Amino acid sequence: MDTRFVIYCRKSTDEKDKQVLSIESQLAELREFAHRERLEVVGEYTEAKTAKSPGRPVFKQVISLIESGSANAILSWAPDRLARNSIDGGYLIYLLDTGKLVDLKFPSFWFENTPQGKFMLNIAFGQSKYYVDNLSENVKRGNRQKLRNGIWPNCAPYGYKNDRETRSIVIVPEKARIVRSMFATFANQSVSYTHIARLMTKAGFARRTGSPIRVDQVKHMLANPFYIGIMKYGGELYEGKHATFIPKSLFNQVQIKLNKLDRPQYGKHNFAFSGLMRCSECGATITAENHTKHYKRSDTHVSYTYYRCTKKLKPCSQLYVSEPNLADQFRELARMVALPKDWGNQWLAWLDRDEKQLQATAHEQVNDHNAKLAELQFRLDRLLDGYLDGSIDHETYKVKQNKLFMSKQVLEDKIAKISNNGSASLEPMRDFIMSALQAHKIARKNTASEDLAIFAKNIDSNYFLHNQQLEYELKKPFASLRAAGLARAMTPAHLQNSLSVTP
Repeated sequence: MDTRFVIYCRKSTDEKDKQVLSIESQLAELREFAHRERLEVVGEYTEAKTAKSPGRPVFKQVISLIESGSANAILSWAPDRLARNSIDGGYLIYLLDTGKLVDLKFPSFWFENTPQGKFMLNIAFGQSKYYVDNLSENVKRGNRQKLRNGIWPNCAPYGYKNDRETRSIVIVPEKARIVRSMFATFANQSVSYTHIARLMTKAGFARRTGSPIRVDQVKHMLANPFYIGIMKYGGELYEGKHATFIPKSLFNQVQIKLNKLDRPQYGKHNFAFSGLMRCSECGATITAENHTKHYKRSDTHVSYTYYRCTKKLKPCSQLYVSEPNLADQFRELARMVALPKDWGNQWLAWLDRDEKQLQATAHEQVNDHNAKLAELQFRLDRLLDGYLDGSIDHETYKVKQNKLFMSKQVLEDKIAKISNNGSASLEPMRDFIMSALQAHKIARKNTASEDLAIFAKNIDSNYFLHNQQLEYELKKPFASLRAAGLARAMTPAHLQNSLSVTP
């Protein structure tokens, strides 16, 4: 029986063993070996892919040649070039047992197709698998230690780079500015993931292969807590020691928008006031629909948007209302709750004064939070000791560690907020003043319906439609601006007292 050899060479692109010959070197050595041993070679196959798991396409071609009878022997540099996993190694032994594979030859390893030879080959395959498994475990162990030290073990996210000298992650200023602008653009504008990907590609960002950034990479970047100092790895959370350039407020704003976009969207239209109102007659939700009208004289089609009660709860007599009509009513609402600029400035001055007074007690609050923080760190250390001792299983450790870690983050956020602002208790009032000052701009005729809807949501009120008219139940403090024409009739101090702001 003729023995027909196939040469197979492999070197993984992520090969850790620097002593493994390159594919070109393996080919040269095997050709010389085949010539010296007078072996009949019917084909040469090379592959740059790891063998730690099944699925190598070129290796599959070689196996197909053996199964079909086109070849019945393999010439390779060493057994670990053929297999580093139990499936591929076991199948080669099986082919030897069935007689489809009659011989294996290696310049660096002796093999004879006998029970003893197959036994030794099996040991060689097992050693190759052990090497891969042990290497993987060592890498994982090293990565876990890096994470505990606050160092990210993988490729740096956009805006950072891996510093080989310090073995840390550092900010690249010019790229960090672009990434921050992408966060701000996504948070404040109505843009898609594709638009952000195009902006980043235009700014010089690319995948490691040089191809344009994909949409899923944009989504991962926007949701990555690494940008606020939290490293998420293998389902566990770690505190990073790297510098950050995305404010937590901006990051949280982006997460809110991501959550809204990830919700299932029903229907193909995105109506501005959809989901904002209910019918005052039957309590059902208000839906929207488009109608297209054809004008024969100009031969044009014009689309109109109307809002109406869904009438799903019970019979209802309410009629539809057009979007322009509804938008004008929301503009009128914005005018009703608009705050005069001089009043707003005076209130902001009062807030600044109160803030300085609260900063006098901020030191005591920070000390209290620091004590709780130390207690949480102590519990985290004990939890880790229990996990390392084997008294706590991995799943329990991960759940408790994540819970304690998030509690720690909340405390650190409170400390940072108190340190920066004196107290967070005045922030709702400051947000109200800024929103009420912006109401003048929102009430302008050219304001888009989407912006009107965002303003209506921000003032946190209940909205109803009745006889094509917008009705609302404003909550404090906007209710105080609206009630009895206070915005026009009261002095700023009088109105300020009604809103419970210290004069």
